[in-house]
Amino acid sequence: MAASFPETAISTERLLLRPLEVGDAPALAELMADELVHAWTDLPQPFTEDLAVRWATALAPAHRAEGHGIVFTVTEHLTQRVVGLVELRHTDWRLRATEICYVTAPWARGEGYAGEAVLGVAQWLFEDRGFQRLEMRTAAGNTAAQQVAQKVGCISEGVLRSAWIVREREFLTAGADDAGESRSDLILWSLLPEDMEEVPPAPDPRAGRYVLRD
Repeated sequence: MAASFPETAISTERLLLRPLEVGDAPALAELMADELVHAWTDLPQPFTEDLAVRWATALAPAHRAEGHGIVFTVTEHLTQRVVGLVELRHTDWRLRATEICYVTAPWARGEGYAGEAVLGVAQWLFEDRGFQRLEMRTAAGNTAAQQVAQKVGCISEGVLRSAWIVREREFLTAGADDAGESRSDLILWSLLPEDMEEVPPAPDPRAGRYVLRD
């Protein structure tokens, strides 16, 4: 049997990261229709509610059970609204390394939620699961994602040349799969357990800390 992450939830000061649920489908479909999600991610488009239900009931559970990673819905404690998604993928169990990617709802951007979610997952990986490396890849033009990587303490390791496809916004509804696509460099970032010591403390000592809800 392949090594895999346990089905769990992670709680930070403002957020709950939990397994996907069928009830998330409308919010996920709305989130995935955002132009920045179209442009910077490789998520399938159009991302319908039916696909969201399939992701929650079959694709995400299989992703976890087969040892590839884990997918979390990120919700706000205060309102229960869906803030976004966090996915771990390309997990190497021998190296204890994995890659993190995330998307954030338009209404939740600029609030520090992405960094809080990434830090919560990183702390869980390093302190609870014994991982030694977390990677993030950001498109060269995605400055918002690069700022998140810097704020959580990631170190830039270099550029992966022509390693990504960016979907141009003006062609999002063009219909052709390759319409408006262009190649992009990726910036490779890494976070190690010792890097966490360099992250400035949050004003509230609970911020960014995780609590497991198995």
